[in-house]
Amino acid sequence: MAIASVNPATGETIEEFAEIGEPEIEARIARSDEVFRAHRRDAYDVRAKAMRRAADLLDAEKGEVAAMMTAEMGKTLAAAEAEVAKCARLCRFYADRAADFLADERADADAVGARKAYVRYEPLGPVLAVMPWNFPLWQAMRFAAPALMAGNTGLLKHASNVPRTALYLGELFTRAGFPEGAFQTLLIGSKLVERVLSDPRVVAATLTGSEGAGRSIAAIAGRELKKTVLELGGSDPFLVLPSADIEAAARTATTARTQNNGQSCIAAKRFIVHTDVYDDFAAAFTANMAALRVGDPTAAGTDVGPLAQEQGVRDVTEQVEDARAKGARILCGGERPPGPGWYYPPTVVAELTPDMRMYREEVFGPVAGLYRVSDLDEAIALANATPFGLGANAWTDDDAEQRRCAAELAAGAVFVNGMVTSHPELPFGGIKTSGYGRELAHLGIREFCNAKTVWVGGG
Repeated sequence: MAIASVNPATGETIEEFAEIGEPEIEARIARSDEVFRAHRRDAYDVRAKAMRRAADLLDAEKGEVAAMMTAEMGKTLAAAEAEVAKCARLCRFYADRAADFLADERADADAVGARKAYVRYEPLGPVLAVMPWNFPLWQAMRFAAPALMAGNTGLLKHASNVPRTALYLGELFTRAGFPEGAFQTLLIGSKLVERVLSDPRVVAATLTGSEGAGRSIAAIAGRELKKTVLELGGSDPFLVLPSADIEAAARTATTARTQNNGQSCIAAKRFIVHTDVYDDFAAAFTANMAALRVGDPTAAGTDVGPLAQEQGVRDVTEQVEDARAKGARILCGGERPPGPGWYYPPTVVAELTPDMRMYREEVFGPVAGLYRVSDLDEAIALANATPFGLGANAWTDDDAEQRRCAAELAAGAVFVNGMVTSHPELPFGGIKTSGYGRELAHLGIREFCNAKTVWVGGG
């Protein structure tokens, strides 16, 4: 099987790679297992030195790495450069804090009849990471940095359309000073994931991707009784209430919907607006979306580049056309431009009804659904009327409304008067069919650790 890097701006193949075979898969799993036995004993300051070196390499190679990502999956060059910088910051975050996050936690020894009692956090072993193409560096790095700092080893099965980024990641940590084999890329197709996860030396898995991929990984891991962390799709609501700054909300909504060319699980997708401010918000939001420049992702003035895959353009087109055919109004966009590349324009669709695909499905492209509601109760009910639960945005300056949104929106994160995003300092993950488990912050580094209880008696 050939694994190809294809430029979505032109549809041209950049480079092809051969899938590794069974002997190489076996060798890499064995190496990961062997290295783990030594790596787990390395002191935190030894790991931290290598992790900081990885950050330095990312900073030094930012331009080269960003250009590679843009060529492989179409994000704008400015967005790619920001992604590389964010990854460097993540590496330094865990280099600085891993020892504290995983320090022994004292328990009440008297309460349990012990001389001392505590919890220690120990690494589990080789972990398989199945990662997507939309943030090809960040998604993998937010697993790799905490996993390596905890003393685990990693095996990366990246999306098949970003092989060059995958290979870069497979070399980065060795170059930075981690033991060779501590983090390895497996250039394999999805059909071989079960073979890797079923191997007894692979102790756990993490996946960021579609709901279908998550169900598949969870089924395999469940059969094998292995830990998983899943970050899946999202159809994030963006609530706008009368007390909000409408112009600021409309500006942020535009970025929230079109970030990464609209291909983000935590991109706002359903814009739920109170009727008192609906017309003003709809006008400002539509004007902002229509003004965005679509084109060459390497050009300085481009706001929205191509979608990463041709199938993605087909999917978005079908969802918009389904809504149009059933009576929705297209306020801007809605027509794929002619010419090469997998482009789709920023689009706003209003008057959506439950029989339309956009009403119930995640739209993975720069297409926004606009909804009118009469009050906060209706807004929250509509926001929660989805199988997903990743992030949620709420725009209101009313304290009581802010408290209700924080408490009642069914999501892994609620951002009030701001755009949902991920930060190293905050846990990240979802509920419902958006997955389970957490990445980032202190919770993320503990996901692939054994929280071991230690009880010591005697005099």
